Amino acid sequence: MSATLHPDRESATLLARIVPLRGTSARRASLMVERSLMVYRRGWVIIVSGFFEPLFYLLSIGVGIGALVGSVTVDGTVLEYTAFVAPALLASSAMNGAVYDSTFNIFFKLKYAKTYDAILSTPMSPGDVAAGEICWALLRGLIYSTAFLVVMLALGLVGSPWAVLVLPAAVLIGFGFAAVGVAATTYMRGWQDFEFVQLIVLPMFLFATTFYPLSTYPSALQAVVVCTPLYHAVELIRDLTTGLVDGTLTIHVAYLAVMGLIGLRVAAGRLEKLLLT
Repeated sequence: MSATLHPDRESATLLARIVPLRGTSARRASLMVERSLMVYRRGWVIIVSGFFEPLFYLLSIGVGIGALVGSVTVDGTVLEYTAFVAPALLASSAMNGAVYDSTFNIFFKLKYAKTYDAILSTPMSPGDVAAGEICWALLRGLIYSTAFLVVMLALGLVGSPWAVLVLPAAVLIGFGFAAVGVAATTYMRGWQDFEFVQLIVLPMFLFATTFYPLSTYPSALQAVVVCTPLYHAVELIRDLTTGLVDGTLTIHVAYLAVMGLIGLRVAAGRLEKLLLT
């Protein structure tokens, strides 16, 4: 065994050779979530601060510009502009909470704090680590979504009983983006690579029907937008809050679920490769 390995990594590698690696366990993964809750007991301000960005967007663009725009037409239904923008910002809140927790925080634990080297010296498997971190990231996104939904209710921007499914939908959105975020982080070489996160997230936020209906884009751009995950997240939440529910709802759900499952599989495999070899 190489003497240059970190001691905790040596233990994890030796354990993996002696004891067959067990599959992902919900109980063991929940311990990762419990650890994150204990860590953030003193850092709750960081979580709370992430709620205000979409809220300011709602107040400035949704309410401010909405007074000038008036209404928009979606699938033949006329919606107030604020009611059109608000569910998109809720979906963006779920995305942002999941993405930033599953990229920046995971990278620091993986590359600098060496947190996972110590964790894998226990009966925890890479699958447990990946599942636990993804669960915590989607919970953070759910916190943002819940607070934003309360604001929407207070402003009278929820017009359908289907809105009771908004929070489960936010969990699904968080799962999809968190899983892909963890998987992508395992390929990052340094902090400079996080520029690619912004390069992907910001254009999605601006163009994934957040502020404009899909019909306003050229046909070629529409095809690109429909392929983005945030588009499906936005349309899912918007359909539920406005009552424009049809068969496309299952497409949005399936897209996000498959995205999350693929991300989880890749993340677990990459963590096993990075930490146990």
